[in-house]
Amino acid sequence: MKNEKIKLFLVDDDVFFLKSLEIDFLQRADFSIETYATGELCLENLSHNPDIIVLDYYLDSIDKTAMNGIKTLDKIKAINPDIPVVMLSSQDKIEVAIECMHHSAFDYVVKSETAFMRLQKIITTIFNYKKLEKELSWYMDRM
Repeated sequence: MKNEKIKLFLVDDDVFFLKSLEIDFLQRADFSIETYATGELCLENLSHNPDIIVLDYYLDSIDKTAMNGIKTLDKIKAINPDIPVVMLSSQDKIEVAIECMHHSAFDYVVKSETAFMRLQKIITTIFNYKKLEKELSWYMDRM
C-alpha cells in the first residue's frame, strides 16, 4: 500500500462502542473510516471499496428486524470475497467464534478493554499479508 489511507468500515449497532472505536482508530493511525449502525447500510456502501470491515455479530438492538452479522458477512463475501471481515461480539463463546470462521471471517474479537489493541494487530497482519501477496505476485510475473 502506498501512502493511501486504509479504508475501514466499522459496523455496530452500539452507538457508544462504535464511536469509541472510531476515535481510537483515528487517534492512533491514518485511517479513512465509515461507520454504519446496520448490516444493510454497510452493504449499500460496499461500492466505497473498504480495505477491511469490522462487523458486529448481532446488529439488532436498535431494529429487531435488522440483518444479523453472520447474514451480513455472507452477503459481503458473496459480493466481494476478498474483503477481510473481522467479527466483533460481546459473546465470549467458542461456538460463536467458530461459526464466524465457518462463514469466512478473517478473525473474531470479543468486545473488551483489549478489543481495540487486538483489532489493530489483526489489521497490521492483514496488511502485511496483502503486501507480501503483492510482492510475490510481482516476483512471479517476472520469472
